[in-house]
Amino acid sequence: MLRNTPQGWELAVIEPERESESNQKAGVTDKKRPKQVLALPKGLVDPGEKPEQTAIREVREETGITARVLAKLLDIKYVYVRTWGDQQRVFKIVSFYLLRYESGEIDVIAPEMRIEVKQALWIPLEGAERTLTYRGERDTIRKAREYLQTHPEEASQR
Repeated sequence: MLRNTPQGWELAVIEPERESESNQKAGVTDKKRPKQVLALPKGLVDPGEKPEQTAIREVREETGITARVLAKLLDIKYVYVRTWGDQQRVFKIVSFYLLRYESGEIDVIAPEMRIEVKQALWIPLEGAERTLTYRGERDTIRKAREYLQTHPEEASQR
């Protein structure tokens, strides 16, 4: 999710609430202080929902921002092992869309979302690939830049 400001393009990102931080709040201590994780908003497609609608909803829920879809950027496929319950391997496909800011204030989200999102914030698009934690999301930022370069009409709008 991008917005164009007088200082340049900015990207809305989230710092997910992590299990170790929840444990610390509950009084369980962990000697290691984990590095801050910054990620793009994402989530599951609800029944009857199209992926584009999911992207808009998840950005609104996780950042407080209302946005519109400009383009689909890419699909990322990966496998992870659940850290809870059955420790099962899960195959996942995440579709990323380029969204453009329409309204709202960053990090003004529902209290129930705080179990998922520690904070939402704007970061400069310039250098964002060095800031985001996950490789696939860094690829997504490169695709967003390519889109902006090939669609100069978007860059001229504020």
